[in-house]
Amino acid sequence: MVDHLANTEINSQRIAAVENCFGASGQPLALPGRVLLGEGILTKECRKKPKPRIFFLFNDILVYGSIIINKRKYNSQHIIPLEDVTLETLPDTLQMKNRWMIKTSKKSFVVSAASLTERKEWISHLEECIKHLLMKTGRQPCREHAAPWIPDKATDICMRCTQTKFSTLTRRHHCRKCGFVVCADCSRQRFLMPRLSPKPLRVCNLCYRQLLAEKKEAEADQRQAEPIRSAIQGYEPSSGDDSDKSDDDKAEQWPADTEFYTSEVSWSSFHS
Repeated sequence: MVDHLANTEINSQRIAAVENCFGASGQPLALPGRVLLGEGILTKECRKKPKPRIFFLFNDILVYGSIIINKRKYNSQHIIPLEDVTLETLPDTLQMKNRWMIKTSKKSFVVSAASLTERKEWISHLEECIKHLLMKTGRQPCREHAAPWIPDKATDICMRCTQTKFSTLTRRHHCRKCGFVVCADCSRQRFLMPRLSPKPLRVCNLCYRQLLAEKKEAEADQRQAEPIRSAIQGYEPSSGDDSDKSDDDKAEQWPADTEFYTSEVSWSSFHS
């Protein structure tokens, strides 16, 4: 179906319509070989509360944004390369059903569909696109994923010290490494995680100690490897007949069993 629709007029018109809905705030989406496969409204679990978001599935990217006027105006466009995506089905909660997690190296978040059938269709379409894209590029599936942020309402107290109670004056913060909701005293440190951002990010005290230990260990390994590399670089083969040289001359965690995650428009595919 992708090969059949690629570079066709109808596909170009559909992509242009999506670009038009995002307006000047969105990025251009038309590329040679890119095909728009379907769209739908999913509920995305955000920091404050679940919110409806419009999602567009292309054969190589997943695009989503906030709904201003459905089918006419969207903003806050996000573009996710499918080769960076891993999916994880989640159990239902009292608040949200038909849930799954979209995991990437930069951001991971939970979405839910209006029905179980819709969730199956979304996941099926996504997995098929991801499989074909990885086969085409020869890349391996992404193995490192950003931690999803636990919603603010999941806890009234800091998830690290378990003492500080949140209020209007006592703000909630999120650790960028583990995603826990923490107080200011438990998240005063910043750490550079290039995979997530070029700037140092807020992390909780526990993650900071772990990241610092990992950094020191990596630096120690690098120092140990330096003499070996120098010896290899300075090595001169003997002048004997068997020379290889030719003539031509590289601790603490929130309980794992605690549930933190719990749209009326069904999956809209352009082709049956």
